[in-house]
Amino acid sequence: MAQDVVIGIDIGGTFTKYGFVDIKGNSYLEGSVNTFGHPDVDSYLDNLFKTIQKSLKSSGKEFNIMGIGVGAPNGNYYSGTIEYAPNLIWKGVIPLADLIKKFNNIPVAVTNDANAAALGEMMYGGAKNMKNFIVITLGTGLGSGIVVNGNVVYGHDGFAGELGHIVAVDNGRQCGCGKRGCLETYASASGIKRTVFNLLAECTEESDLRNITFDDLTAEMISDAAGKGDKIAIKAFAITGKILGRNLANAVAFSSPEAIFLFGGLAKAGELIFKPTKEHMEKNLLKIFRNKVKLLPSGLQDKNAAVLGAGGLIWNELNK
Repeated sequence: MAQDVVIGIDIGGTFTKYGFVDIKGNSYLEGSVNTFGHPDVDSYLDNLFKTIQKSLKSSGKEFNIMGIGVGAPNGNYYSGTIEYAPNLIWKGVIPLADLIKKFNNIPVAVTNDANAAALGEMMYGGAKNMKNFIVITLGTGLGSGIVVNGNVVYGHDGFAGELGHIVAVDNGRQCGCGKRGCLETYASASGIKRTVFNLLAECTEESDLRNITFDDLTAEMISDAAGKGDKIAIKAFAITGKILGRNLANAVAFSSPEAIFLFGGLAKAGELIFKPTKEHMEKNLLKIFRNKVKLLPSGLQDKNAAVLGAGGLIWNELNK
């Protein structure tokens, strides 16, 4: 008897990852294709679904595919579209769900990648028994998925939850969105790199990071240096945690979550980022919220969380 699964798809600027996800959160036949290199979205989808079909055929397994869930930059849950995503080569409004149905005429749901991560956390991760929480994805940028009373908050237009683009520093760093001072320009993998280079210019302390170019520097390198006692790296985490914690306190004020989960490359730095973030979050919370909100690592760190989240999105729709 064929096993019921959905296809979870995570569209990134460089790679698109996919997997067959069952209702329990087990993922099968995971793979990826290049996102770039296709002049139009139709040729991209043609390549994606040919690759998925090929992996299914070569596996010899039988699956009953119930639906397709997609997490994508600027994915709109209400309309099934991707709208003006700055890191994708296809510009404007892409009617993604309708295009996918030309390849597979089954239920399709689309949302942004951080909302998918929040659904994955709720269905398969650390938020299984929670109805009010926030997931913060600390990758190249900062994404956020907000869950209230067991439902992802989408807002009236499908784009709620853009905590990465609240203004954290007045007239601060230029952001890719066109604004200045957005939270993600400070609290993200790219943001902490910018902080390191500011510190290297302003401070005289010795640092192993001085010999690394900006393009070659990674959040992992900064974390490794901090673990070895590098003062510049330690300062960079302290600054990042201060700004992130202060702004998470603002997020707590409007949604009163049971927990906030940090996910992504920068979150893997552990206490280097968690300790200053927690300290400054508590310092800036109203008394009624203090010592109530847990700051936790994602329960999906060792799994393909983006694919599971996209799978969770469509399972959630099918079970309504």
